[in-house]
Amino acid sequence: MKRHAIREVAFQILFAMESNETTNLAELYQQLKLQNKELSPEIPTYLELLVTGVHNHLAELNDLLIKYLKAGWSLQRLNKADLVIMQLATFEIKFVAETPNRVAVDEALELAREYSDEASRKFINGVLSNLIQQEN
Repeated sequence: MKRHAIREVAFQILFAMESNETTNLAELYQQLKLQNKELSPEIPTYLELLVTGVHNHLAELNDLLIKYLKAGWSLQRLNKADLVIMQLATFEIKFVAETPNRVAVDEALELAREYSDEASRKFINGVLSNLIQQEN
């Protein structure tokens, strides 16, 4: 399974968890597998890393994102899809050394293309680019 597909499934699972904290990774993966025959029988290691990593570091990731939102913006004001996309990319930027920062941003923009709109893509790009410049 390619990394982009893994990120997309991670996004779907994290989005579901955002709506319902009792969502179980393994159960949701099995449901997604019924809809997408390309998913491997077992949960890919990288998918598990992304989902558990974002979930375990959520407060830290949100604190980082808050620092780079425009004045007057809060996490509560963000579209949930945009927030989850940025949390996922921020996790990769901060905790997954083998993923280049630019790749994490590009993948976030691809997810935004599929699950959000052009204005959100520009917003996500701005927040993540500022985060990379200031944090690295």
